Amino acid sequence: MAITSTHYTKTAVVLHWLIGAGIIFMLALGWYMCDLPKEAAKTAVFDLFDLGLYHLQLAEAVSPRTFYFNLHKSIGVTVLALIALRILWRITHQPPAMIQTYKPWEKKLANATHHTLYLLMIAMPLSGLIMAAYSKYGVKWFGIKLIAGLDDNAKREIFVEIHEFLALVFAVVIVLHVLGALKHKLIDKDDTLKRMSLLK
Repeated sequence: MAITSTHYTKTAVVLHWLIGAGIIFMLALGWYMCDLPKEAAKTAVFDLFDLGLYHLQLAEAVSPRTFYFNLHKSIGVTVLALIALRILWRITHQPPAMIQTYKPWEKKLANATHHTLYLLMIAMPLSGLIMAAYSKYGVKWFGIKLIAGLDDNAKREIFVEIHEFLALVFAVVIVLHVLGALKHKLIDKDDTLKRMSLLK
């Protein structure tokens, strides 16, 4: 099929920014919640991230660590569903060709970065799901039980290490991705960023 557009489809653009924002939020939430104490007073009202912007009322009191871990799992499942939709969309809708002014090394680097991002988008949430499945708590999606906990701490610890390692790699690749986009916008002054924008 011939590629007639120089821009990504609106669906691809929306999914790109939704997933990107979701992943960055998840990385920040992951680092935030891991520093929370395991023993803390339970409450049914949470000031999200102690910012004073929004208070969430729960049906039952839980510890801050439990609340944020469950929130992390719920958003993670949601982002994984969006990633699956994005991959399906990518398979069924051919992306536009690269800009002709790209140097050969830029084309190779762009391809490598995109393949790495897709790999991480699959591996990161899956490792989190498996890790949660091996815990005694399992996985709930906004209160709806999806996966029962297997309570196997030895296997869980393996996936904890994998999940944390992938988070670090993901953060580095995202920074490189953003720096590349800024280079094309500010230095090369080409249409790379416009291709992934709803503003044509």
